[in-house]
Amino acid sequence: MGNKEPMIKIRQLKIAFGDKLVLNDLDLDVYEGETLAVIGPSGTGKSTVIKVLTGLLPPTSGSVVIDGQETSGYSEEEWDGLRRRMGVVFQYSALFDFLSVGENVAFGLRRYFKLSEEEIQERIAQLLDLVGMPDTQKMLPSELSGGMKKRVALSRALAMEPRIVLYDEPTSGLDPVMTMTISRLIRKTQKQLCLTSVLVTHDMESAFFAADRIAMLDKGKIVQIGTPDEIRQSRNPVVYAFVHGLERKEEDGDGLK
Repeated sequence: MGNKEPMIKIRQLKIAFGDKLVLNDLDLDVYEGETLAVIGPSGTGKSTVIKVLTGLLPPTSGSVVIDGQETSGYSEEEWDGLRRRMGVVFQYSALFDFLSVGENVAFGLRRYFKLSEEEIQERIAQLLDLVGMPDTQKMLPSELSGGMKKRVALSRALAMEPRIVLYDEPTSGLDPVMTMTISRLIRKTQKQLCLTSVLVTHDMESAFFAADRIAMLDKGKIVQIGTPDEIRQSRNPVVYAFVHGLERKEEDGDGLK
């Protein structure tokens, strides 16, 4: 990626819960405009990376620089300012059940932007159109399929015009067709809006399609990082086993001792 400074720069990040080490001296760069997928078995700390990047979990030690700002000593107020420049798509969509689709998308717009009602409605329509869900503003989350909920969640994340979007298992629980639909959307919105994205997933098809680079996390460390082709052709036994769905010989539980 040349000499460009990364948009997200993690150095020697440690996350420990008591004597259980979840991330162990993690180093990771995410460059402006790229989608980096973080893959690995359940319990290896993939979603923990998202929690650290959104300020929900402070580092035990180490450095996390986002858009040039060292965040490890951030106050909640400083995090709030940074979160306005980030969109997050959660594993279970996390839509507000009591709000319509349109009002879910508008939630951040109403809270943080001084826009007229006409401007808000126009923005909602544009965003829902972008994810292939036109004219669904008045529907309720209970009327939507899993895939539709994920698309509304993506619209809501994009409403704030973020520079960074974080995806936590966005294809979890979806059938293969909808998995590809969401993966295409991640790719499309990245290209159209020049987003920097981190995609946490255990879905290799999604990672290979949507990511520019893939980082494999195992036992709290990155064991390999590279292009989809490099990861697909990896001879690293840990990476090879995960990519090809082979059973590992040792089971390590959820964390690291």
